[in-house]
Amino acid sequence: MTGSLYSISAEFSFVDALAEGLLARAGDDPAALADMQILLPTRRACRSLREAFLRQSDGRPLLLPRMRPVGDVDEEELVLSAPGSDTAFLDLIDLPPTISTTERLLHLTRLVRAQRNAMAEADPALDPIGPDQALLLARELAHLLDQVQTEGLSLDRLDGLVPEDYADHWAKTLEFLEILRAAWPAYLAETGEIDPAERRNRLIEAQAAHWRAAPPDTPVIVAGSTGSIPATATLIAAVAGLPKGMVVLPGLDRYLDDAAWETLTLEPGDPTHPQFGLALLLSKLGASRADVAEWKSVANPKRQARIRLFSESLRPAKTTGQWHGLGGDDAIDASALDGLRWLNAPSAAAEAELAALYLREALEVPGRTAALVTPDRTLARRVAALMDRWGIEIDDSAGLPLAQTQAGRFFLLTAEAAAAHLSPVALLAVLKHPLSGLGDAPAAVRRAVRRLETACLRGPKPGPGAAGLRAVIAARRDSRGSPGDAILDQVLETVDRIDRILTPLETALSDGEVSFETVLTAHLTALEALATTETESGAERLWCGEDGEVLADFIGELQPVAALIGDVRPNDYAPVLTTLIMGKTVRPRFGTHPRLAILGPLEARLQHADRLILAGLNEGTWPPEPPEDPWLSRDMRRKFGLPAHERRIGLAAHDFTQACGAPDVILLRAEKLGGQPMVAARWLERLGSVLKRLGLSQALPEENRDSARLLSWQDRLNGVPERLPILPRPAPRPPVTARPRGLSATRIETLMRDPYQIFAERILRLRALEDLEADLGAAEKGTMIHAALDDFVKTYPGDLPEDAADILIALGEKAFGAESHARPAVRAFWWPRFERIARWFAAREADRRAGLAESHTEIRGEYTFDSPGGPFTLSAEADRIDLYRDGGYAILDYKTGAVPSKKDVESLSAPQLVLEAAILKQSGFPGVAPGPVSELAYWKLSGGDPAGAVTVIDKIDADTLADTVLEKLKALIAAYDDPATAYPPIPRPDKAPKFNDYEHLARIKEWSLGDSDGGGNGEGGGA
Repeated sequence: MTGSLYSISAEFSFVDALAEGLLARAGDDPAALADMQILLPTRRACRSLREAFLRQSDGRPLLLPRMRPVGDVDEEELVLSAPGSDTAFLDLIDLPPTISTTERLLHLTRLVRAQRNAMAEADPALDPIGPDQALLLARELAHLLDQVQTEGLSLDRLDGLVPEDYADHWAKTLEFLEILRAAWPAYLAETGEIDPAERRNRLIEAQAAHWRAAPPDTPVIVAGSTGSIPATATLIAAVAGLPKGMVVLPGLDRYLDDAAWETLTLEPGDPTHPQFGLALLLSKLGASRADVAEWKSVANPKRQARIRLFSESLRPAKTTGQWHGLGGDDAIDASALDGLRWLNAPSAAAEAELAALYLREALEVPGRTAALVTPDRTLARRVAALMDRWGIEIDDSAGLPLAQTQAGRFFLLTAEAAAAHLSPVALLAVLKHPLSGLGDAPAAVRRAVRRLETACLRGPKPGPGAAGLRAVIAARRDSRGSPGDAILDQVLETVDRIDRILTPLETALSDGEVSFETVLTAHLTALEALATTETESGAERLWCGEDGEVLADFIGELQPVAALIGDVRPNDYAPVLTTLIMGKTVRPRFGTHPRLAILGPLEARLQHADRLILAGLNEGTWPPEPPEDPWLSRDMRRKFGLPAHERRIGLAAHDFTQACGAPDVILLRAEKLGGQPMVAARWLERLGSVLKRLGLSQALPEENRDSARLLSWQDRLNGVPERLPILPRPAPRPPVTARPRGLSATRIETLMRDPYQIFAERILRLRALEDLEADLGAAEKGTMIHAALDDFVKTYPGDLPEDAADILIALGEKAFGAESHARPAVRAFWWPRFERIARWFAAREADRRAGLAESHTEIRGEYTFDSPGGPFTLSAEADRIDLYRDGGYAILDYKTGAVPSKKDVESLSAPQLVLEAAILKQSGFPGVAPGPVSELAYWKLSGGDPAGAVTVIDKIDADTLADTVLEKLKALIAAYDDPATAYPPIPRPDKAPKFNDYEHLARIKEWSLGDSDGGGNGEGGGA
């Protein structure tokens, strides 16, 4: 065995060194290479080795050896090659098929849910769980099962695992694990299947047994594996014992002293050390480091110094006292830092920018390759997006989660829309998806969806389903500001299409619990119908492309076993699908850049690249935090025989040190993540300590200049100038013919306070869209209260009945309508206030009616006058106009919000009531005879304590003020009929309106920083 063990130092590209050595061993015999069989850790490693053979042969054709992942045993070949009496042959004949991962997950889900619900019945403190939660628990249970089988352990070891003094929680957890020991094996026995990990172990063990019994005549090489899986370690031992077997280890540490090496495997060991796995493997093989030969003897002194530096930095914690002796004659010198950079980015965004720039910079050298290595998926996605600015699609080895692809998202959105009964947000999300076809051309669908959105999906949430959308359309036909019957007919046609496609699925999700299998069938029917266009069927559009094919495979796995999920509640269907689709990824087959890649640490093993950017080097990211185990405590795992979670840190450390041997290495981390300071990876902290001991701590910080250089490039790429000019306040001057020839009294106030709003609203015709599923706000509250009071006054224009307050409350029920019952907030907060308002109003009216001759409510009036730009119409809708018996008029305004001050009314800064008085004097209100205005008043209806209050604008002559405001209005309109007059935003900031939908268009926050005169001068001509 001694002569069959080799190691390739981290200073070399593993696959290139392996290919070079195998070619040398094959010599000039082309068949010798083809006779070899090479077992590697992953399929990606196999592809990398093929590429390495091409590099080593300068592109000339070769008969390549057989290469396969170490866990992929060719079962047919093994059966054919094993003699009939061979133990391996007998094991293979009886080997059951593998259960599909989806079937296993769903049946475990069923068992988990039944067990938990039974426990909940026995213990009131526990709640039953839904299928989506059960799925997550089943996934964790399957993971534990894989761990147990991978380690070759028996579930019988669960007995006695929980001492009496342990928490009752753990005892209940072990009760739960009885699923794996009893119910699950019974199910497998019934189906005649076997778990994937168990079958893989048995195949590997059969392969090892066959090779031991009948050693092959041709070379067998296991390369790059650390033997972390016991079955793999068994196979490695078998290969090492073959006459022509070779085991090539990745990066065995030659520099760590023997005393430190021995601490790795002596109890309790150091599973966080990068060499822990290799030390365990050598121990299982009965070999020492001295028994392992170097595969490649030619050394690179500078790279050797770097490997030695990292060996010293990551030595076992028990032996770090030896750092005190660093710096002697045999000290590591500065050459160890050649080709190594360590950069601290200020933020996660800057880290991604630096990584992208380093990748792009590598392409400036012809033929140079580069890879970003990180476990941080968010960082990987950011970098991939940044590379797109150069038109580079980069290969991300982790792929894209199916749920984030076009097909996967459409699949889930359709389920969410139906489960939400076509609520606006969910419905628009699916209708605006690129795969949504509605049986029409894409451009026509986009127009139809926009019309649907603006006509009935904006504002308060409609009722459920297509019926709710039709009710909104019907209400819009009779409302002010209706888009017109022609548009609404088109919108209704779109709703009818949606109804035909989605209502069967929505109906399936409407009644109590329903069979998951039934809903899935309805879902797929709706999905294909929704994706259909005028020229292509839904199936043609959905199941093509990389993401469509992965989705089709997922559904193909799910449909045959969907019945295992049983019945689900409507709200559980979409979460169940989301949980099931987790872990499904889509990887591009072609179109990615041949010289750049993004790799996870696992995928980066044995890969070749001239530049490696190791990013995300913060604690909790790389190395990762030990995962929370929902089933076994740390001590219970140890007793059971499972490896400690810290073993993952040791594997990550090995990946890190191997990558640090590349020719050009950049260590990259973000100092802050989401504004929170981050702790550098322990490996970097140790590296910093060793550099300090060696007197080299000043060598790496100089490289931060590189960070500043690249970030300055980034600023230039993003077009960020050193100083942004402050642009002047906009002052648009549209032609007079485009200016409005009529405004309401409230918009006249807007024209005085913020002319730009009138420009945007009436000239540019821009209107702010209402929010989707908007909560009812102050405007809706005011409308309901106004409607109730209007109905009351018109129903009882004379004497009031004794139960006036109760009648008004009943009218309020009608005005508030279904909203007061459908929305808990309306019933809880608004309705009690209205009841108080009703009682206050009824009492106020009882005192007031004796002096009134007549009342007019919610009455619209207008007055037209001549102006230089043509006739101009002033309009207003008065809440209430009362005629006193003495002949004078009172104009009242109900306010459910803030009331203008008397000063604002007198100064005409709040001119609404005065303008209504001017219209009345000009006979502008139909059915209201002209006459003197004796009172202007605001009735504040808050519903608080007191429920109402009256503010009379006294100490002024309302009649005279009405004449004055009319003259000022005419002068104001004449000024705006001058083409030189601009529409600037907020001429007086102290009089700015409280609400402004056009603030962003007016760039108020931008120009107000440099506007020193406070009022603006109307300079400038653009918007």
